[in-house]
Amino acid sequence: PLALLHCVSAYPAPPEAANLRAIPAMHAATGRPVGWSDHVPGPETAIAAAALGAPLFERHLTLDRTAEGPDHAASDEPDELAAYIRAIRRAYAALGTPTKAPAAVESDVRTAARRSLVARTPIPAGCLIEPHMLDVRRPGTGLPPSAIDAICGRRSRVDIPADTLIDPSMLAEELPA
Repeated sequence: PLALLHCVSAYPAPPEAANLRAIPAMHAATGRPVGWSDHVPGPETAIAAAALGAPLFERHLTLDRTAEGPDHAASDEPDELAAYIRAIRRAYAALGTPTKAPAAVESDVRTAARRSLVARTPIPAGCLIEPHMLDVRRPGTGLPPSAIDAICGRRSRVDIPADTLIDPSMLAEELPA
């Protein structure tokens, strides 16, 4: 299949001349895949092109950047090209999916970062629980802050010391499902 490459014909090209937004515009206009023919030093424009949907890249390779000819100054040496490719692969990996959901790597932090409802003050048994008696604190091992409306207006079944996570068993009647 036919693919197009967006290119800035300067060797090397300055990053401000890259006009990478042309990549999705060219794709929309032609329906063809549009890649990036990259003459900008460093991997930054390639990372941005990947984020804009470029499925392929063209990059010059040289064994000696000081060699004669216009292409060598805008070319990567082998170790630079390897780093360039790694940067593109990491950019693609970072793009993920269009679905917003917790990432698997967040599970360890989830409990510590989330918050729970806690007794701000001592709450005696039989007391009607009011919002000013509660606080929201870490960790997230108890009832979530979103349960506050289900707790306020109910009576405590037991004495609840200050700084204690609120648990459904502490309430006179069960929390609604």
